[in-house]
Amino acid sequence: MADKEEKKAKKPDQKPDKQARPGGAQPSAKPAKADKGDKAPKAAQAEKGDKGAKAPGEKASGEKVAREPEQRVPARLKVQFEETIRARLAEQFGYKNRMQIPTLNKVVINMGIGEGVADRKKVDAAAADLALISGQKAVITKARKSIATYKLRDGQAIGCKVTLRKARMYEFLDRLINIALPRVRDFRGLNPKSFDGRGNYSLGIREHIVFPEIDYDKTSEVWGMDITVCTTARNDDEARALLTAFNFPFRQ
Repeated sequence: MADKEEKKAKKPDQKPDKQARPGGAQPSAKPAKADKGDKAPKAAQAEKGDKGAKAPGEKASGEKVAREPEQRVPARLKVQFEETIRARLAEQFGYKNRMQIPTLNKVVINMGIGEGVADRKKVDAAAADLALISGQKAVITKARKSIATYKLRDGQAIGCKVTLRKARMYEFLDRLINIALPRVRDFRGLNPKSFDGRGNYSLGIREHIVFPEIDYDKTSEVWGMDITVCTTARNDDEARALLTAFNFPFRQ
């Protein structure tokens, strides 16, 4: 009997019964407290980090600084028109009102992709190249009626086009006159008779790779394009004088 009592005394204390507490709830174990010495350096680091960090556009005192807007460089041809060409045309035709002087209205670039009837991917590739050339997203044009001879159905994608105005129009014409046209093979000048009688001029390019934005090594197909320059001129003579002032290389 004495041995049994000694073994019971050596055993650790048993957990109290669930019935010892009302409702049978067990005492919840409290989490161990962290040392105060560990918290102090972390809090100090957090405060230092908040004070030292500066948001973009803020001073050390916390005041926000307004960012200056980027200065836009105007198109070179537009500046040339306002400074020299406008006065030259007014003197040449004797305009009394400033609003009578012809100006550039818009430029329309159109690419017809006949192979798009069999492969829609070619139309998408041409639209991507046209977007690189013009700097503006191209619109895919679709057929208006079905033609059985060409296996063409109504609403099928057959080309793409872009309409440029204002700054993008002047920038495109600058690259067209000074970079693209001199790179055309056997170029002998533009046809001076390609006016429609209302002051609009149209020209065609057989290879769109003459523009520097197109990488010849990565291009699988070569397409042509039609470019129409629309002006506010009342007749062909005024439109021809306007385009000549912009250094369009007309054939003599």
